[in-house]
Amino acid sequence: MDELRIPKERIAILIGKKGETKSKISKLTNTKLTIDSKEGDIIINGDNGLETYLAKKVITAIGRGFNPDIALTLLDEDKGIEIINIQNFSRKTKNDIIRIKGRLIGREGKARELIESSANVEISIYGKTISIIGNQINLNIARHAVINLLQGSKHGNVYSYLEKQKKKMKRGYLNGG
Repeated sequence: MDELRIPKERIAILIGKKGETKSKISKLTNTKLTIDSKEGDIIINGDNGLETYLAKKVITAIGRGFNPDIALTLLDEDKGIEIINIQNFSRKTKNDIIRIKGRLIGREGKARELIESSANVEISIYGKTISIIGNQINLNIARHAVINLLQGSKHGNVYSYLEKQKKKMKRGYLNGG
């Protein structure tokens, strides 16, 4: 048994239309989900620790703003999720957090899109967190880019880094080749 809490406004997305998303997660992970809609508490019951862990990862991703279909990609053993707290890089004021989110999203979403496409990851900026889903190598690249932006690096420098990493991946240097 495992327990976690997600934001109440994400519970409806976790449950899905007529319970479809909840059922799909339960079926794919051989677990039973008990959801307290009022509090946002979820209890995961399962006989297999790995399957319970995978269900928890998927639910966490939905709670951090990902679309359930993207969250379900975490069932692939190569995929992981990284959650970065924006407050660790801000003065914790509401305006500072908004400014930092703006830096990460970029004008018309360009910065976020570039990180996603260059590192082959999915990014969700929700509440006071930035969450990234991808394989371990790609997660490392995206995390580096995101943290540099959070620390105030120029967008151009981060884009150059991403371009170099993308070229290394194409040549096979980062994939054990």
